[in-house]
Amino acid sequence: MNGIEFFKRLLGSTAPETVQHGTSMQAAAGTRMLVVDDSPTIRAVLGKMLGQDGYTVQKAVDGETAIALAKAEQPELIFLDIVLPGMNGFAVLRALRHDPLTRHIPIVMISGNQQATEQFYVQRFGADDFIKKPFGQREVQQSIQRLVHAGRLPVRAPAAAPAHPVAEMAVNPYKDAADAMPGMAA
Repeated sequence: MNGIEFFKRLLGSTAPETVQHGTSMQAAAGTRMLVVDDSPTIRAVLGKMLGQDGYTVQKAVDGETAIALAKAEQPELIFLDIVLPGMNGFAVLRALRHDPLTRHIPIVMISGNQQATEQFYVQRFGADDFIKKPFGQREVQQSIQRLVHAGRLPVRAPAAAPAHPVAEMAVNPYKDAADAMPGMAA
C-alpha cells in the first residue's frame, strides 16, 4: 500500500455505520479519550478524527506515560497501540486492568503488526475492541459505536432542531477583503 492509499484509508469516510434501527450512535460530546501510540502520525491523525467528532483527546507516546495519564485524568476510552517502546501495549493493558482506578475504562487495542495482531487474539487480556492499522475514520467511529451500544460509553444526546428556521444569508466573500485593502471597491 503506497503512502497516498494509507492516508486515504486512515482518513476514511466520514459516514458512520448505523448500529441499530438506522440510527448512528455516538459517545457523548466531550467524552475524554486517550490515544497511546509511538507514531506521531497516528497520534495526530487519530487525535484529529476524535476531535472532529467532538471528543476531548489526550495523547501518550509510551506505556508508562499512558498509565500515569489514565490514573490521573480518568479518560472514558483509551486507544492503545500494541507495539510501544519499553512497556508494550499488552503490559499496559494488564496494568490498567489490575488497577482499581483504571479497570473500568474501555480499551481499544490498535496495531499494524500482523504478529502482534495474532498474539492479541491468542492472549486477549480484557481489551474491549481491536482496530487493525491502517484504519480510517469509519473503523474508529464503528468501534466507538459498539462501545456505546454495549453501554460502555455514554450516548450522545440527539441534536435538537432549531425552534425557528434561520434564513440563509448571502455573503460576499470579497467584501471584507476589499474593506481591508485601501483603494479596493466592493
